[in-house]
Amino acid sequence: MNALIDIILPVFLVVGFGFLVRWRGALNDSAIDGLMKFSQTVAIPCLLFLAIARLDLGAEFNFPLLLSFYTGAFMGFLVGLLGARYLFQRPWTDAVAIGFVSLFSNSVLLGLPITERAFGPDALAGNYAIIAMHAPFCYAVGITAMEIARAQGAGALQTLRQIGRSMSRNVLVLAIAAGFVVNLTGLPLPGVLVEALSLIARAGLPTALFALGGVLFLYRPEGDMKIVAYLCAVSLILHPAITWSLGSAQGLETAAFRSAVLTAASAPGINAYVFASFYGVGKRIAATTVLVGTTLSIFTAWGWLTLLGAAG
Repeated sequence: MNALIDIILPVFLVVGFGFLVRWRGALNDSAIDGLMKFSQTVAIPCLLFLAIARLDLGAEFNFPLLLSFYTGAFMGFLVGLLGARYLFQRPWTDAVAIGFVSLFSNSVLLGLPITERAFGPDALAGNYAIIAMHAPFCYAVGITAMEIARAQGAGALQTLRQIGRSMSRNVLVLAIAAGFVVNLTGLPLPGVLVEALSLIARAGLPTALFALGGVLFLYRPEGDMKIVAYLCAVSLILHPAITWSLGSAQGLETAAFRSAVLTAASAPGINAYVFASFYGVGKRIAATTVLVGTTLSIFTAWGWLTLLGAAG
């Protein structure tokens, strides 16, 4: 339990500092919005570009592992989307952003360190395989669904064109695509450029977490706790349960099985708020669920670790 607290508490402190700074008026809403915009349009795209460009795609592709994890993720998205629409009566665009919350696990800030602490650095190959496809898969699902929701009443061809236009203009998608181009072509990057991009990329997640604290000051959780609890249940229980079932059915190797389940059991990541903020819908729910889900994951991750230890 102490190990999990040591991993998760720093995340809370960064968010808390952002909340405190906004509460005390050291930064206003415009400054917080600027920090969030910097993270989602500059720093995080640099992070995604470098991560994809450097991956050994052939060595890290594991179909049973990816099928187990991403089936659970997609089912989580559908349950979150349909629940938001039909149980909580949210508009379709809000429902897509809410579904994205239960789609995007915190695979880096929580999945990696929890797996390493529990099973050692040699157990991370499965985590990296998931991370390689995580942002491309989740953003492809989220953007496609959002553009379909925004194009209600339009014809199929017009909707497809709008999806294509949105993806071609989305800086996150462009960064991922550029990373794949560099990776697959072997295009050399000047060392000075890589170092500069790395400096920017390292600011991405801390800046987003800090800005999230300021955002939480603005988006109070009044009236949202039922849907937040629903999303936490989907993210922390349903997703890993589906991954566990599919991994067991496929006879997934032990290390890969552990990586898949623990990554699936991670709380929603900051990208859930980044996505909601990008489209301007569902921001309060996304921000609150990231905070509440991360808190609850101290206990749920401990439960999944206990089950994995018993299964191992």
